[in-house]
Amino acid sequence: MSLSLATGTVLAAEGGEGCGNGTPHLFGNNGGFDCVAPTDQIFDFSNRPWFHIAGWGVTKPVVLAALITVLIVGFFWIAFNKPKMVPRGVQNVGEVAYLFVRDRMARDSMGVKGDKYVPFLFSLFFFVWLMNVMSFVPGIQFPVSSRIAFPMTLAVMVWLTYMYAGFKRHGLGYFKVLGVPSGVPLGILFILTPIELLSNIFVRPFTLAIRLFANMFAGHLLIATFSIGAWYMFSVKGIVFSGASFTMAIVMTGFELFIQALQAYIFVLLTASYLAGALEEAH
Repeated sequence: MSLSLATGTVLAAEGGEGCGNGTPHLFGNNGGFDCVAPTDQIFDFSNRPWFHIAGWGVTKPVVLAALITVLIVGFFWIAFNKPKMVPRGVQNVGEVAYLFVRDRMARDSMGVKGDKYVPFLFSLFFFVWLMNVMSFVPGIQFPVSSRIAFPMTLAVMVWLTYMYAGFKRHGLGYFKVLGVPSGVPLGILFILTPIELLSNIFVRPFTLAIRLFANMFAGHLLIATFSIGAWYMFSVKGIVFSGASFTMAIVMTGFELFIQALQAYIFVLLTASYLAGALEEAH
């Protein structure tokens, strides 16, 4: 329970906002104790780099992304470096995770022909999921995917992958797959084809990135708001109002844990769906 409150407190301090900063609060002045709700500044690390490399500031989200990469590579290297016929321990966990991505995402969308894309989908799922759950790691408490650059980069990778797969499979005929739905009258195609091309080529990666970013941004901001509110309400309105805010912080924390896993699943499931569309037979 204390984790949610700590999350909001740490975020407020990092964002330069929070209690005791001399800013008017909702109920007016209260003996010098003032508080404002967290804003999007808690996501801005541009002026607070952790260290510099060749004059470039390396911020917290970048360090976390590198850490996540090391964790994923390290864990699954340990799991599969010396595989045993009867898996145990870490290998067993790794195999369950791999089979989940293969059977529930890749094969459900593409069949066995999608097996060659399982390593990509597998890596993508755990990278997105770990980026999300960083918001609940003590001392870190920040979802990397709440920075739009990371979801956008992953979405561009997905776009390049399914576009490459589509043109490799169909050649220039892939434009027909993208823009000409089967069974549509010719007269409607003049209107529908530009919309389909726009949607499949440009809108897909945009919505893929925005969906992940918006969920992580909003969820983290809500938790920070209710967490800071619990401390603030206790000082100005008593334990009843503080308890209500604290309860909402706990509820939102549990809900956010579910959303973080769900968003990773949706991101990879849609990627598999786009790949399936690139590999299907031409209309």
